[in-house]
Amino acid sequence: MTAPAVPRAVPDLPALQIARRRADLRRTLLSLLAIGAWELSRLDLRVSALFATAQGFALRDQWWLSVVLHDGVRQVSLAMLVAALPLALRAARPLAVPVAADVGLWAALQALPQRLRLGWWGVTLALALLIPGLKRLSHTSCPWDLQAWGGRLAWVPHWQLGLRDGGPGHCFPSGHAVSAAAWFTLYFLLRGLHPATGRRMLIGVLLAVAVSGLVQVLRGAHFVSHVLWSAWLCWAVCVAADRALAGVDGRGAADHGPALQPLR
Repeated sequence: MTAPAVPRAVPDLPALQIARRRADLRRTLLSLLAIGAWELSRLDLRVSALFATAQGFALRDQWWLSVVLHDGVRQVSLAMLVAALPLALRAARPLAVPVAADVGLWAALQALPQRLRLGWWGVTLALALLIPGLKRLSHTSCPWDLQAWGGRLAWVPHWQLGLRDGGPGHCFPSGHAVSAAAWFTLYFLLRGLHPATGRRMLIGVLLAVAVSGLVQVLRGAHFVSHVLWSAWLCWAVCVAADRALAGVDGRGAADHGPALQPLR
């Protein structure tokens, strides 16, 4: 005689969402404290000095860094944003599976409410515009403009808002880092559907932020803190958006109807 199938346990979704949001808040505050400690240490100057001389930054116009890993990565990120729009606009497709059955990630994404998918796409677009917009308002100039490294300006901390360095400005925070950091949105969208995929996406985005930031530090285009602030702002906006979008249809990404439970 065949033993009856034991239904898969379904997690307490409201409790899971609360735990995630508390963890998000802790990470946001701890990372903010870490950035503050970095700023007070003035390690920006020491790190950038490793890659510069009195004549400037030798890698400023290096082809792989300036063309491939700067211009190319930015264009790839823009192409990804454009390519994601059709999926965001596609109408939700009901899942024809039992309540306790696992479904593929692609099918689960298509089953999400259109407004939720479009909402996260909109957050990604907003981040791609917000950080460069803040950069255009900044009076902070780039490391390659400083006297110590072949420029003509004295260093002025970007957090001393009342002071100007007298240069061209428009160098804080890092606009290039947003090419990667804007995709924190994928982690927040996927973690409720497939936690393992969400974690892999988060690791991938963090690595992409590190690489894009390193490229600009090597070239003298940004200090490390410029990259850290860009990543933190993108993360903080995503944390706020996760709360806002959870109320799009009264449910969060981890709870979209009885047929769509988080995948293992």
